Amino acid sequence: MATEELKVNDSSLPLRRDVKLLGNMLGEILVNHGGQELFEKVEKIRLMCKTLRTHFDQEIYKALKEEIAGLSSPMRKQVIRAFSMYFHLINAAEQNHRIRRRRQYQLQDETIVQPASIESAILKLKENDIHDEVIQNVLQTLSLELVITAHPTEATKRSILEIQQRIAVLLKQLDHPLLSTREQKKIEESLFNEVAILWQTDELREHKPTVLDEVRNGLYYFDQTLFEVLPEIHQEVAECLEKNYPNTSWDVPNFLRFGSWIGGDRDGNPNVTHDVTWETLARQRRLVLKKYKNVLIDLMKRYSHSTTRVEVSDELLTFLEEKEDLFLTEEKKWPIKTEVYRRVFAMIIERIRQVGKSGLGYQSADELLADLFMIDNSLKQHHPTAHELKIIQKLIRQVQMFGFHLATLDIRNHSGEHEAAMTEILHKVQIAENYAALSEEEKIKILQDILMDPRPLLLLNEDYSAETQEMIKVFQMIKSAQEEFGKRAITVYLVSMTKSSSDLLEVLVLAKEAGLYRLHADGTLESHLHVAPLLETIDDLTAGPVIMEKLFNMPVYRNHLQILGNQQEIMLGYSDGSKDGGTLTANWKLYKAQIEIHEMAKRYHIGLKFFHGRGGSLGRGGGPLNKSILSQPAETVGDGVKITEQGEVLSSRYLLEDIAFRSLEQATSTLILTATHVLKEEHGYFRKQEWEVAIEEISSDALAKYQSLVFGDPDFLTYFTQGTPLKEIGDLNIGSRPMSRKNKGRFEDLRAIPWVFAWTQSRQLLPAWYAAGTGLESFAANNEQNLKLLQEMYEKWPFFQSTIDNLNMALMKADITTAKEYLTLVEDQSIADRIFTDILDEYEKTKAILLKITGDKELLDHTPNIKESVFRRNPYVDPLNFLQVDLIKELRKQDEPNEELLTEVLLTISGISAGLRNTG
Repeated sequence: MATEELKVNDSSLPLRRDVKLLGNMLGEILVNHGGQELFEKVEKIRLMCKTLRTHFDQEIYKALKEEIAGLSSPMRKQVIRAFSMYFHLINAAEQNHRIRRRRQYQLQDETIVQPASIESAILKLKENDIHDEVIQNVLQTLSLELVITAHPTEATKRSILEIQQRIAVLLKQLDHPLLSTREQKKIEESLFNEVAILWQTDELREHKPTVLDEVRNGLYYFDQTLFEVLPEIHQEVAECLEKNYPNTSWDVPNFLRFGSWIGGDRDGNPNVTHDVTWETLARQRRLVLKKYKNVLIDLMKRYSHSTTRVEVSDELLTFLEEKEDLFLTEEKKWPIKTEVYRRVFAMIIERIRQVGKSGLGYQSADELLADLFMIDNSLKQHHPTAHELKIIQKLIRQVQMFGFHLATLDIRNHSGEHEAAMTEILHKVQIAENYAALSEEEKIKILQDILMDPRPLLLLNEDYSAETQEMIKVFQMIKSAQEEFGKRAITVYLVSMTKSSSDLLEVLVLAKEAGLYRLHADGTLESHLHVAPLLETIDDLTAGPVIMEKLFNMPVYRNHLQILGNQQEIMLGYSDGSKDGGTLTANWKLYKAQIEIHEMAKRYHIGLKFFHGRGGSLGRGGGPLNKSILSQPAETVGDGVKITEQGEVLSSRYLLEDIAFRSLEQATSTLILTATHVLKEEHGYFRKQEWEVAIEEISSDALAKYQSLVFGDPDFLTYFTQGTPLKEIGDLNIGSRPMSRKNKGRFEDLRAIPWVFAWTQSRQLLPAWYAAGTGLESFAANNEQNLKLLQEMYEKWPFFQSTIDNLNMALMKADITTAKEYLTLVEDQSIADRIFTDILDEYEKTKAILLKITGDKELLDHTPNIKESVFRRNPYVDPLNFLQVDLIKELRKQDEPNEELLTEVLLTISGISAGLRNTG
């Protein structure tokens, strides 16, 4: 437990005021519900932890441990809940403070522009004399797609998140400068009631969420914020361009979109069936149609224009004459004939209601768009041109972006599943006795022959095993989904653990059998599904360029790409690479793979889109969205960027509209500046070769160190499984997927999410930093100039800066003194002491070299707001860790399952997650 002192940051005074207000309310509720004894017990533990964080004292530490060990249920459970609740309140307060800081910028003099805002990006373009034609060309190629995933699902229940949201809104209202005393008292009363409800709400899910529960949770963010915020981001870009380049007529295309994996990701999740995916798409359509209907009803109320006052377009009058009787019965028609816009909206609303139900409904989003453009064109005939009616233009953009599918759903499955299906199919039709046992070249030959043959391959479905039948049905479902929900409903099929070129050809063969890939007898080709490899392990990242070049040299695959505009998507997995080789090596291999694949694809005139499978946590490539974009090789950004937004970051980024806007505008600002090359040399657009040589050497040493522990030490897995709450995490109902791909105990099959989650809970955060210190320190020690080189890399290379900053954050969130408590869970103490000593040595080494590189005196000195947040939380996380260790020890001694003890352990897991703002 590091001794901590923190300089007070003046800008955080309002935040600390909010935290104190909420803390006092929680204290009153503790007295009310648990009596003075509960309040005093919590306060005593809190003050002891706070004292230890400021000035460590062995006697106080011992007394704290005794105090915690002396707690018995139900008091212990109440204490756990009290500390957990505090984090939910802090999270709400911090979210409001982010909104407050943004508003403070907006209220300042116009010359003061918030950093990383869209306005700051456009001003920088102007300062750098970037011509309007260049900007317009860049806008046409700009592409950022954010893909929400369910894993790890938010450890916090949705009902808790909704309370947090209401608390943040009330705190925002308290900031209003013209509040009367009466109004303030009323808001504070509402705030108290929300805190009371929070205390009286169960934090833990009673059951594991189903896939459709996860779908519902994901759709919540589209419903609450994304439907509104996405068009507003585009509008902000347009307005800033018009303001700074007033003589240009701007066209801002829809460069920012959201997709989803939830309901489509079947890798290791047997619960994602073809029926579930279909229902997911149906729910997405229901939501987006509901959103359109609500906007249209509002427009119908607003647009009361009468033909006795204005002249509307002939096109609109003709439309009414020809279509009104066709789509509306007399009772559904708008009764006032002269209110022509209302008559048209009545028709549009009815057609929206009938989508998917009858032939009267719109058959596609394009039909709806045509009607909206007709209304907009008519409005322009009589409305003042300097003051456009922006609501209908916003709706037009929403329909362009969301269609009738809401979010493009990616389908993903493991390469081994496709191989198993192909093995059975090819055996049944007597093409290969045992396809799986063939060499790669033999596999490719068979697959190419099938793809070049227009005849179908499959027998009747019932001739295959249940697993193969399900595989076939998935591809048939994709074909039907594109017809029912639109081509954009499903466009990409991702292949997890891609190890060879045949892994992608197998998917094309399965697509062929469903009619998604079709070679006609006359030689013409249809292809309606992108096939994307997911390169995850260190070996696969290294082999990636070879795998793809082999495919690009195959006429059958090149023809498929040509139909799809010569575009290839490639997904990069940050989770398994980090688990396989350590965070520093994985990040470098990912960066290097992008450069190599980009250069190779250029030779074949193939456009790439890199899909970054980043986790929410630091150990899985997490971090701010704008820094994720900036840290990519600059030359790849113009290809289009796609990034996963993991379940655990959704609430922190998209629960509140203001924060959603800020997060997306930061990403947009970075994207524009990177794509226009404004950042150039000052931000490492031109990488120095010596930087790449340096990181290659650092990565090699770090990899050797990481693998010597994780794979080389025969006792490491014992240390990990016994010395962390890995087993207990499996009982926390946070996701529909099993913890392991094959439900086995092998390290290789363990998912990266519980791997990171368990280390985070034990405060070691090993996947987020381990071995980086050895790599960096050994390089710095080789030559006295090397430290200066590392400092230059940190200052000028966004990739290296992001890597170092994330290491800083990981070390700050880790706590070695608290982590030491978990050693008592390991049955063989000699194993625990030996491995922990190595971890401790590496921690100190990493911290020392990071401070030398950044020039800081302490970790995160350069980011005071983040540093203060970590300091604010630490004294409240510590007791939960101590309680967790004691409870796990007791739980594991039991011969029979003890539900009460398990519940208390799960409460500590949930509380620590809320405190550190990380699961996996």
